[in-house]
Amino acid sequence: MTVVSVRVSPVPARRSVPGRIRVISGVTAGCLVLLFAALAAGGLTVRDGLQVIGRDAGPQVVATAGLYLALSDMDAVVADVLVMGDAYERERDKATARYEQRRSEANQALLKAFELSGDNEAERRTVQSVLDGLGAYERLAGQALLLNERSPHPPGPPPEAVVRLYRQATDLMRLMLLPQAYNLTLENGTIVRRTYDDKATTVPLLRGTVVLAGLLAVGCLVWLQVYLARRFRRVFGPALLIATLAVAASTVVGAAALGQNEQALREAKSAGFDSVLALARARAISNSMQGDQSRYLLDKERADTYEHTYLDKSLSLLYVEAGNLETYHAKVADNSGGFRGLLGPELVGAKGAQVEEAYQRFQAADTTFRTLAADGRVGEAVAARLDPVSAAFGAYDRSLVALADEHESVFDRAIDRGESTLGGLWLLLPFAAGVIGLLVVTGVWPRLKEYR
Repeated sequence: MTVVSVRVSPVPARRSVPGRIRVISGVTAGCLVLLFAALAAGGLTVRDGLQVIGRDAGPQVVATAGLYLALSDMDAVVADVLVMGDAYERERDKATARYEQRRSEANQALLKAFELSGDNEAERRTVQSVLDGLGAYERLAGQALLLNERSPHPPGPPPEAVVRLYRQATDLMRLMLLPQAYNLTLENGTIVRRTYDDKATTVPLLRGTVVLAGLLAVGCLVWLQVYLARRFRRVFGPALLIATLAVAASTVVGAAALGQNEQALREAKSAGFDSVLALARARAISNSMQGDQSRYLLDKERADTYEHTYLDKSLSLLYVEAGNLETYHAKVADNSGGFRGLLGPELVGAKGAQVEEAYQRFQAADTTFRTLAADGRVGEAVAARLDPVSAAFGAYDRSLVALADEHESVFDRAIDRGESTLGGLWLLLPFAAGVIGLLVVTGVWPRLKEYR
């Protein structure tokens, strides 16, 4: 009897039941890793954006904008005191107190800018240069004020020796200190813009990756359950079913959290930071602009220069087609909206309308002031500068502060909301990853044991 032996080729491991289970489980695990890696990367990206915009460069921009304001107002106050002459004792005392306040604010802003500069040597050198220049300015301004006090004169231009000293001081302020302070603002503003642009591109991509990886993971889990149910002729396993629901929930919650953080960054940057910075710059330019009114009276040789400087600064705030100050005054008074310039986009809502109205009143007061000066009524022009013009400017400045506070509240709320949402995402990640991994193992391992 002949015995015929038949050799049966072994089934490749990857085509056996345990092999198929391992392959499907491996693909599922890969999708889960991609899902949670994308969530983690999105969270880290958002955290970096919130930190830079809300805690680092963003506050530093506002601090350096405050430095510009304090420095420009110091120079304006000195000009005010010099044109008061030997009159207006009470106003002179108030101006001296305001000078000391602004000097303190400038020192605090420089200290904060230095602390926030971190390891940036360029910014540290700029801050140090402003400190050195501020010391030189104070010496010159102090000499001008002292000589002015020793040379009594009626309201109007002081003696020529005082004017020469003040020219040196104001040139130092306008040509060195203010540009350096503005450069600090620009440098950190650039950091904020670059950070936002980067995060605005990266976060949506990671959010899309989260959705895609979540859908793939859910699909793989459903595939695994269907395969196990058919192969072992059992109903769906509860562990894998719960894991599927958990992955779907993690995908929805994670994608929603990244979307909320993206919105928080957009709101903080566009509706908060940009407006706060624009209004801070507007306040600084406005303070320097009203200082040009006193400088216009103080220095006869540079009167035309200061008038044109005033016009240039006015045009940068609210732009209309005007070749001279008289035309500008008329168009600002007649225009009921549609302004361009630094303040143009901010003149919305009730507080924006208040800023526009206050600015129009200030320019109307400037019209009266310059009419008196042009008629040679210098004493009356000084009185107008110190009362109606100053009062109109104070109301305008307060309206700017109120509008800035509104936008700063928007900024703070957006940053706080983003950080709160991010905190929830960090709590979700390790818990969800651990639970889902455990559920998948619980659902697959008993089936594999059956083949041992």
